[in-house]
Amino acid sequence: MFRLKNILIGKPLHNSSLAHEKLSKIKALAVYSSDALSSVAYATEEILWVLAPVGAFALSFSLPIAGLILLLLAALILSYRKTITAYPSGGGAYIVAKDNLGQVPGLVAGSSLVIDYILTVAVSIAAGVAAITSAFPSLFQHTVALCLFFVLVLMFVNLRGIKEAATVFTLPTYIFIFNAPGLIPPTSVGTASSVEQVVAVC
Repeated sequence: MFRLKNILIGKPLHNSSLAHEKLSKIKALAVYSSDALSSVAYATEEILWVLAPVGAFALSFSLPIAGLILLLLAALILSYRKTITAYPSGGGAYIVAKDNLGQVPGLVAGSSLVIDYILTVAVSIAAGVAAITSAFPSLFQHTVALCLFFVLVLMFVNLRGIKEAATVFTLPTYIFIFNAPGLIPPTSVGTASSVEQVVAVC
């Protein structure tokens, strides 16, 4: 079992070697922006699914909602920058909340983050598999198996260490980032309204 474990996730790292597990900015973006990028991939569609039954007029709220999401991301980035400055050696939600608010808020922040990670993986993989089965309808009957397969892939990649995970995630992350602007409709779309353009993109 130990040999199988070493093959799948690699040999355990000594504490002295953990200092060499640092990431370059290019690879760090691929790891730490995954939450925001996964939301970009499916959040717009989910917003429209909620607004569409109300009527065409409600679709006009999609752009203000996107603006609020941008403000939320800006607040998140600013808070991360302050946390990095205050905790240069590293500080997660639990440590920051515990030091500033107490033990109970720290436990609430830490447990909330764990739940958020679980939901992010579940929703992101479900959305990704939905896109795959939409492109290849013959795979629809294997939806659950595909979801479980990708969960296992993510698990083993992350268990191999942050450097290996960053190496695996870098290419698809930057492919997504550089292809995302291609989804913006050209300004020469005739007389189509902004709402119609948003629906067409989604």
